[in-house]
Amino acid sequence: MNVLVDLCIVPIGVGVSLSKYIVECEKVLTAAGLKTSLHSYGTNIEGEWDDVFAAIKQCHEKVHEMGAPRITTTIKAGTRTDRNQTMEDKIDSVKSKLAACS
Repeated sequence: MNVLVDLCIVPIGVGVSLSKYIVECEKVLTAAGLKTSLHSYGTNIEGEWDDVFAAIKQCHEKVHEMGAPRITTTIKAGTRTDRNQTMEDKIDSVKSKLAACS
């Protein structure tokens, strides 16, 4: 089953700068062959359910290996059975409706 996920992993107890942890998670997601889109408060991920959630687990493992004693993660996940839908499809739908308003 294809899934779209919005992922935000926050290491706790490592200081205020988190970019080095984000870099390592992005490497994990890329190595897993997943389609991603980084944004200011997380990453959108597109792929097969098992692949996506296995990569999220690997991200947690990597961040712990880097010394984070705790992690809090927010995950929003969406699936469809009526048709295939990509991240771009969702964005394009909103943009076309906005264009129609002008």
